[in-house]
Amino acid sequence: MSAEPDPRPDPRPDPRPALHVLILGGTTEARRLAEALAPDPSCHVTTSLAGRVASPVLPPGETRIGGFGGIEGLAAWIVAHDVTHVVDATHPFAERMSFNAAGAAALTGVSLLALRRPGWTPEPGDRWTCVDSLDEAADRLPGLGSRAFLTTGRMGLHTFAHLTDTWFLVRSVDPPAAPVPPRLEVLLDRGPFTLDDERELIARHRIDVLVTKDSGGSATAPKLTAAREAGIPVLVVRRPAVPAGVAETGSVDAVRDWLGVSR
Repeated sequence: MSAEPDPRPDPRPDPRPALHVLILGGTTEARRLAEALAPDPSCHVTTSLAGRVASPVLPPGETRIGGFGGIEGLAAWIVAHDVTHVVDATHPFAERMSFNAAGAAALTGVSLLALRRPGWTPEPGDRWTCVDSLDEAADRLPGLGSRAFLTTGRMGLHTFAHLTDTWFLVRSVDPPAAPVPPRLEVLLDRGPFTLDDERELIARHRIDVLVTKDSGGSATAPKLTAAREAGIPVLVVRRPAVPAGVAETGSVDAVRDWLGVSR
């Protein structure tokens, strides 16, 4: 004769946290979010990094490095690891990853929120020319200057490789791969950078035009102030929009409210 089931609740706590938050990271905001969530016992935090930096600064919590294999691969990972929420805190120009996140959320029904730092806005004295792509920036650049401080990231240098008359200064964490512009100097460095740093760099290299993406944030914003003070033009590549239907915030605290996690 089988025993009757015990109607009393199991006194043992469920060892699994209530939330498994997948942070698609690689930004300061992603790291700050991981730092805010990792100590909370209700959260299991996994930060995914693309793997484009050789020695990334790892956030607290679990990390995974490398791609998922498109929308279907990300969706499969979400299901296999019982992810409850996805926060797209990738770089504002990581358009493909944001598209994949939206597609995977639609396939799995998981909750998705985009965490984006606010973009930059011009101030009095700025000489900005705004364009929609790196290709358009390469087309406009020769008419604006001949010694360019190119801060659009090492992955897009091939877009400027055909410009043989322009001298480029590029700053990146890791060395860029070919093809690159023929007249190129590379500075290997990691931000944040101070205003004095940027003033000195512009003066020492006789920079007469700055090329940047509207990545927003404060870590690399001093270059815009230094360019304004020096009176040099700035080519600004506009950021792509967040995929349609995806909610967006610029605040880590707003993400915590969305998750229902106490501050």
